[in-house]
Amino acid sequence: MLNEFKAFISRGNVLDLAVGVIIGAAFGRVVSALVEGILMPPLGMLLGRVDFSSLFVVLDKSKMSLLLPGQTLSLARAKELAIPVVAYGQFLNEIISFLIVALAVFIIVKQASRLKREAPAPVVPMKECPFCASSIPAKATRCPNCTSAL
Repeated sequence: MLNEFKAFISRGNVLDLAVGVIIGAAFGRVVSALVEGILMPPLGMLLGRVDFSSLFVVLDKSKMSLLLPGQTLSLARAKELAIPVVAYGQFLNEIISFLIVALAVFIIVKQASRLKREAPAPVVPMKECPFCASSIPAKATRCPNCTSAL
């Protein structure tokens, strides 16, 4: 069983998969930093100085009495006071991150497949079998369809 495991691990596909997962995790962190640090702040400014990660909807307004007069509720304060909220802003950030990752993977796969295009198969000269009229390679000595000798 140990030999089977060593054979499984030493196959190229497993190592390629491991490298892909590690690079994918690092790429995900880079994209998250891109979305949260570079894309979302200008987008938030364009939409009226909104920080998407702090957008939420309060589900139970009865617990709003826990706030001091004049105090505004933030997402962090709502979590601290255990006020139930739907934090949809972070979800928007994750959707944008996902779309950027999907676009980047699409571009990478498209470019890789363009570079790996196989050469077209060589054109084999064909002739017609005089017995069954099917198309066969010119060098054939026997028809594969009717098996007659040529």
